[in-house]
Amino acid sequence: MKKKSLRNSSPRKSTAPATVQEYIRRVPASSRKSFAELRAAILGAVPADAVETISYRIPAIRRGNILVWFAAFRDHCSLFPTASVVAAFKDELKNYSTSKGTVHFPLDKPIPSALVKKLVTARITRKQI
Repeated sequence: MKKKSLRNSSPRKSTAPATVQEYIRRVPASSRKSFAELRAAILGAVPADAVETISYRIPAIRRGNILVWFAAFRDHCSLFPTASVVAAFKDELKNYSTSKGTVHFPLDKPIPSALVKKLVTARITRKQI
């Protein structure tokens, strides 16, 4: 009898969302409110000709190149403004979990819209678009 491959028996990975609207439909219920607040703050800071897209399986804002990425998870929402922006705002981000190019916003607190707008604006300025 031929052995069954473990690769074939593993669950199939979900496909990447093709659009931001499809991504939003998949956002965990626990994160929907925070994700909507984060998205609104980002969209409020970008130029009118910037567009939403999917990049690396998550929403992103593009104006020529990608400006920022953002995502929802079961226990937080994240903004990915790049490492240089996170480093430049390290004092203002001290109350948030961060990694090299990411800021994590907990779901039990409102999204700091003014801070998100500052981070996005800084990213746009650094890209000189």
